[in-house]
Amino acid sequence: METGNIRNFCIIAHIDHGKSTLSDRFLEYTSTVEKRKMKDQLLDTMDLERERGITIKLTPVRMDYELAGLNYILNLIDTPGHVDFNYEVSRSLAAVEGAVLLVDASQGVQAQTLGNLYLALEQNLAIIPVINKIDLPNAQVDRVREEIVSLLGCKPEEILLVSGKTGQGVSDLLRVIVERIPPPRVADASLRALIFDSKYDDYRGVVADVRVMSGEIRVGDKIRFMAARTTGEVTEVGYFKPQMVRAEKLVPGEIGYVVTGLKDVRVCRVGDTITHPTTAESVTSLPGYAEAKPMVFAGIFPKEGSEFTKLREAVEKLRLNDAALFFEPEQSSALGFGLRCGFLGLLHLEIIKERLRREFGFELVVTTPSVAYRVTEHRSAPRIIKSAPELPDPTKLEKVEEPWVRADIVSPASCIGNIMPLLQEKRGIYQTTDYLASANAQGEGRVILRYEMPLAAVLTDFYDKLKSASSGYASLSYEFLEYRAADVVRLDILVAEEPVEALATLVIRDEAYYVGRKIVETLKENIPKHMFEVKIQAAIGGKIVAAERVPAMRKDVLAKMSGGDVTRKMKLLQKQKKGKKAMMAKGSVDIPTDAYLAVLKR
Repeated sequence: METGNIRNFCIIAHIDHGKSTLSDRFLEYTSTVEKRKMKDQLLDTMDLERERGITIKLTPVRMDYELAGLNYILNLIDTPGHVDFNYEVSRSLAAVEGAVLLVDASQGVQAQTLGNLYLALEQNLAIIPVINKIDLPNAQVDRVREEIVSLLGCKPEEILLVSGKTGQGVSDLLRVIVERIPPPRVADASLRALIFDSKYDDYRGVVADVRVMSGEIRVGDKIRFMAARTTGEVTEVGYFKPQMVRAEKLVPGEIGYVVTGLKDVRVCRVGDTITHPTTAESVTSLPGYAEAKPMVFAGIFPKEGSEFTKLREAVEKLRLNDAALFFEPEQSSALGFGLRCGFLGLLHLEIIKERLRREFGFELVVTTPSVAYRVTEHRSAPRIIKSAPELPDPTKLEKVEEPWVRADIVSPASCIGNIMPLLQEKRGIYQTTDYLASANAQGEGRVILRYEMPLAAVLTDFYDKLKSASSGYASLSYEFLEYRAADVVRLDILVAEEPVEALATLVIRDEAYYVGRKIVETLKENIPKHMFEVKIQAAIGGKIVAAERVPAMRKDVLAKMSGGDVTRKMKLLQKQKKGKKAMMAKGSVDIPTDAYLAVLKR
């Protein structure tokens, strides 16, 4: 088969700009799926994707298309739009030659539009700018066209207008895809195939979604994964229509799947290169491979302690289809046995939590997400720590570093005055301001604010505050930048002067008072009164930074006295006071589970 008839492309856009709907129209117009089998968001196979209207897992599909009497094969990869899955999107872009840049006619260019566009430009892809949802009554086609022209430097007439819902302009877009996107180039005859996704099948083992760059893959071939240094055997190959269709072989330029028979999905990593074992020494890996590293960590505990073993088995099953998910056992004196899990971001955490609830029926307790810090001890190599108990003694510590991100915020120009103070409060470092387009008749222009900021600041309530500051119009995209030195300390919580290990947390020294104040106030509300006064303190080392007290339960010792001299009453009160003081010195406080949960889930 000629590679000149193949066109590989993907659709990149911000969340909810209509990628999946446009994909549906492509499948209809190319008759890939029969009309009676057609449904909305056909390529989104998970219930969660369909309910939320977002793409979580990328999906490839092969379409046959005829233009001017010639038959073409169009390979489309429907990519996720959320920032958490940036790496997955970047590997998808490495598997194609072109990208359809989709922008909503009512919302205009958003932060993730920029993030994905930069990834596409890094791969030198042919970009086809498209304005979608032109059928909406509030569509602002001229303004959005001006934004795209200022962003790409293209001519206004190069921007296509479509409606994924009604199908308007879709046939023109298919023609332009064939005309503007170059066919695959084949460099040499040695097998090199890029893995851009992998999943686990209970019956067939690990299935790798691949783009063949050169050479051929046939059933029965021995293959080698170059980064994982593992060998497997091909038991089946084929392509997606969008269901799996078997083929004899995959040739250069084709996108399809390879059933490896392996039992561990971690061996089949996104971005790895497949080759033949005989040529593994002479072939160079395809560029850009990096292991997906979790950036956000949280504890996941079953509400019923007896379900820990089942929870572990469930998370292991989820990891078969999600190599980016990390977990290790964790024990909490408050919550019992659980797992400390690593995620790509907050959406990734939310999806895993929801899948555990739906697919396995678990009621879970999830602790406050935190970032991973990199610590260096004297005369030791740097290592990553994920929780407060792992922080070494300050006397042995050389430095602590926290992850920083490069953030792009797209917002109406009128909201800059509200957004900038928020970014300064979150320790953001200003970089640049770019104007997307000139102001419209109402004087509303849109800007891109570029900042560098700590990932920990993004994780807390930053997104909610950003939406409030911009009346809901701002959007955020960020990517990991580097680790930078930070003054990180361990904040201990003492109840009745006894440290509570489960509530210790890692904080920036300047923020220790505010975090400590919030925790002690939360505990004060949730710890019941005892017969003696309970001190609640937040401390860094020996220094108390915040404190509260739960007053003693008052028992009226004078109730049984009908009369008598005042000195008798004072004597009884003094006796009671001494008793409470003695209790305070040796009394223990039972912290209810609700109090732990209120702090851990704050």
